[in-house]
Amino acid sequence: MSFPLGNRRRVSATLPFSFLVALSFAVAAIAGGSKSPYCNNPVQLAMVKIWVDGDEGEYLAGLTASFGATLPEEKNKVPKLPAVFSNPLNGCSSSSSKLSGSAALSVRGDCDFVTKAKVAQSGGAQALLVINDKEEIEQIDCSGDVSPNISIPVVMVPKSVRDDLTKTMANKRVELLLYAPTRPIVDISVVFLWAMSVGTVFTASLWQEFGISEQTEKRLNESSSKESSDAGTDSDNDQETIDISVKGAILFVILASVFLLLLFFFMSSWFLLVLTVLFCIGGVQGMHNIIMTPVTRKCRNCPQKTVRLPVIGEVSVLSLGVFLFCVIFAVAWAVHRRASYSWVGQNILGICMMINVLQLARLPNIKVATVLLCLAFFYDIFWVFISPLIFQQSVMIAVAKGKNTGGEAIPMLLRVPRLIDPWGGYNMIGFGDILFPGLLITFTYRFDRESKKSMGKGYFVWLMVGYGFGLFLTYLGLYLMNGNGQPALLYLVPCTLGVTVVLAAIRGDLKALWGYSSKSSAMINPTAEV
Repeated sequence: MSFPLGNRRRVSATLPFSFLVALSFAVAAIAGGSKSPYCNNPVQLAMVKIWVDGDEGEYLAGLTASFGATLPEEKNKVPKLPAVFSNPLNGCSSSSSKLSGSAALSVRGDCDFVTKAKVAQSGGAQALLVINDKEEIEQIDCSGDVSPNISIPVVMVPKSVRDDLTKTMANKRVELLLYAPTRPIVDISVVFLWAMSVGTVFTASLWQEFGISEQTEKRLNESSSKESSDAGTDSDNDQETIDISVKGAILFVILASVFLLLLFFFMSSWFLLVLTVLFCIGGVQGMHNIIMTPVTRKCRNCPQKTVRLPVIGEVSVLSLGVFLFCVIFAVAWAVHRRASYSWVGQNILGICMMINVLQLARLPNIKVATVLLCLAFFYDIFWVFISPLIFQQSVMIAVAKGKNTGGEAIPMLLRVPRLIDPWGGYNMIGFGDILFPGLLITFTYRFDRESKKSMGKGYFVWLMVGYGFGLFLTYLGLYLMNGNGQPALLYLVPCTLGVTVVLAAIRGDLKALWGYSSKSSAMINPTAEV
């Protein structure tokens, strides 16, 4: 799944993503009409900038009501307002707290929003912030009698604001500044994310060229099964691979769904820590293989010093040194994973891990590819679009944005910070949106190579184009859906598996691809089914 996710901020950890989700409600409300001629205000994403004792701090995101004053786009056109909690806190009756010239804060409930706005305005407040009873923010609809004299902006902010500001305001002076900066249609980070995703699949497909030793490649060209079987144990660098079976594909998607539900119901900081450790282990293994494979290929006959280690046995000094470097890199990332620059290390580890996975796990033919990708297609759609009907929120999005973890996202993502978006945040894509199509694309590369098909008559180039176009459609869907999370496989599966089936049918290769068995691949790498 692919979607943009906002920056984690000190005052409101999960909000930057929440305000994107709220856009869909806002658009729907506007399209559905209004209850009063005074409820036609354009719904705006509100930037609430915070000052503590005169020092500029973090921001939180809100959503304006369809009534009241609109917010300017530039922050230099509005004054800073002292933050004051209404008393009573529900804001339904005259406040004993002095609201004059302030940004009043009240909680949701006990009376309608219009009543809260009238009470705050009558007390002299210059703005009203309504604190929601959950972390998501929603549009404030008209209710009750809306008169044209409500002249203050009304903004909904998330639940975490109450506790955070209560602690801060206990002994410090807090001021708020409300404005509504416009967001760019496209951020340049999308281009980088697209390039990383396409580049990962392309590199993984061609990486086997580096992973095959020169002696093995010679045996492949000679196509001698006897020589291959006799020499199959000669090369220490020939990796074992796993051919995914139909049963394995079904089991994998079922287990993925179960694991996603476990994350949804039991996600916590310690659970996220376990995922981080597993991610680091996979990243270290992938980075080690990525570094050692070309080095070993080029220096196959070079003398290497070895050292004997307990349990592990004899290993080369070079391999041990590379391994220690990879471990240090992963540990450094894990320690600083909340830093603004941590996305670089996360992407490096993630890309290395995915390239390694695409070398170890392989699709043997299009039959298995069809089962796996079709199941993944419906898996992605269900957990993004349909799960809210059952669980009241999108399970995939809730897990990806870090439910119950203070807004820290799971590490199984590639992410790039938005560079020109005033709201900040990240554009991200899940590993599954790269690995599932990547398995098919790496298969077509092997098929083209072993069938000695030219670039134009093969399948690999066409699928790379299809994958890139599918990602483009994914981000187009993000834009058209106002930034709401999209199941990327909804676009990627038709653009990869669909292209393969159509091309194979036109060329008469469908039957061959459906039951394809790579003899030469079996000569090179012993396989096992899952």
